[in-house]
Amino acid sequence: MEQLDRYDDAERAWVTEAIAAVEADANRSADTHLLYFPLPREWGVDLYLKDESVHPTGSLKHRLARSLFLYGLCNGWIGPRTTIVEASSGSTAVSEAYFARMLGVQFIAVMPAATSPEKIALIEFQGGKCHLVDDPAAVVVEARWLAEDLGGHFMDQFTYAERATDWRGNNNIAESIYAQLALERHPVPDWIVVGAGTGGTSATIGRYLRYRRLATRLCVVDPENSAFYPAWTSGDWSTTTGTGSRVEGIGRQRVEASFQPSVVDRMVRVPDAASLAAMRVASTVLGRRVGGSTGTNLWGAFALIAEMLAAGRTGSVVTLLCDGGERYTDTYYSDGWVAERGIELGACRSTVERFLVTGEWPG
Repeated sequence: MEQLDRYDDAERAWVTEAIAAVEADANRSADTHLLYFPLPREWGVDLYLKDESVHPTGSLKHRLARSLFLYGLCNGWIGPRTTIVEASSGSTAVSEAYFARMLGVQFIAVMPAATSPEKIALIEFQGGKCHLVDDPAAVVVEARWLAEDLGGHFMDQFTYAERATDWRGNNNIAESIYAQLALERHPVPDWIVVGAGTGGTSATIGRYLRYRRLATRLCVVDPENSAFYPAWTSGDWSTTTGTGSRVEGIGRQRVEASFQPSVVDRMVRVPDAASLAAMRVASTVLGRRVGGSTGTNLWGAFALIAEMLAAGRTGSVVTLLCDGGERYTDTYYSDGWVAERGIELGACRSTVERFLVTGEWPG
């Protein structure tokens, strides 16, 4: 009988060791801190931040990269000589470069030529290479072509994010949040607030809430120039926008395959000025800098808390501290950068500062 073995014993052994290495990273770093955000205790509403900045690569995308590598390894897509290619100029590329170096495989991030030198340096620090493309709209297509030319694997975070993570449990972010809330005065939050980049995090949390039969509702906050909010409100999933989001890590010009709208209970559009104002005020309150997407999350969380207070309800709200603000010294924390883009923070900053004292929010 004719027989063909696709993989030799050495390659299968490499995959086994690679999976063990990725799981060991999870064992070391997956359970990030759940921080208490100070609000007047007499309000009876507690706000928590799941601090994803403490991952080895400094952001929420560390979880996604780990899941994508496990998914690729277990599907037989990644072997000892596979070049990994991803379409990303931000935190996902940094995290995937980290795991690629851990496994000893090459990683290439395909990104717009206008990507800042600071972002390129972060990826290269983790051992990755950067492939620059003049047309930002062509990044995904170029990444797919490059992977085919090299005989490599295109990670395709925007397709596989929602299926690479086990949403039933297995130490996903939702399971971790509820375990850490167990001893709090409101252990089942009224709301969990997240943004959407790939849509993988909102899909994981939304599915988990239903699977565990929890009363918590999911709110997705969406920045300016992103297609998720207008598509969700209109039901037209072919919606596109002509300009990309200025809040790194969230917002897309089209609705990506990983975004699962049916698990979302509410969506809120957040202006860029609101995201940056909330980010800056929160950094003062917490005594540490947070990133722009955390500001977007907090703007949505503050509005929901004000709604609870106005209705006389107590409870808790959870959102994510997606990454630290050190990466944004020359952008979101630069008054010059903000002014050049015509973003006026004053009114939004006053809104946040007034809320933190009175609990009131503009109608």
